Amino acid sequence: MRILGVDPGLTRCGVGIIDTDSRRKSTFVHVAVLNTAAETPLPGRLLALEQSLELVFETFQPDVVAIERVFSQHNVRTAMGTAQASAVAMLSATRRHLPVAMYTPTEVKAAVTGSGRANKDQVTAMVTRLLNLAAPPKPADAADALALALCHSWKGAGQQRLIDAIERAKVGQL
Repeated sequence: MRILGVDPGLTRCGVGIIDTDSRRKSTFVHVAVLNTAAETPLPGRLLALEQSLELVFETFQPDVVAIERVFSQHNVRTAMGTAQASAVAMLSATRRHLPVAMYTPTEVKAAVTGSGRANKDQVTAMVTRLLNLAAPPKPADAADALALALCHSWKGAGQQRLIDAIERAKVGQL
């Protein structure tokens, strides 16, 4: 199964793609951050994001899309931009009849690190280990997108498989 993880944002939208086999072993495929210029009017930014996402869909042909669920933020403007970017990703997936799963940041952190309170550095370190990457994905939006894809790959796999994978990653056995 090919999973596209999307960390939505208008200025920076992380996209991470992994392949997961029947044993839930995941391999890295691609990661990128799609950018739009803050000085561009909103409709133009949404169009640019949609065009970039369409290229990702066409190039990598995911089977499912995992998107970070928009959560309440103190900055309403930031939350609105995140929600709009999320909607663009959902629209692109739905246009292709692909299933969309949504995960909160806490769910993603817990899936990848074992703790819903993990910080960005901890998430990045575990993504790097779990996918056996030579270097940590940068910026954080890229690592977060891969974390979303990993979170989805383990959904329904059972808590023990997740704990075992995290423990193996911590001791460098992956």
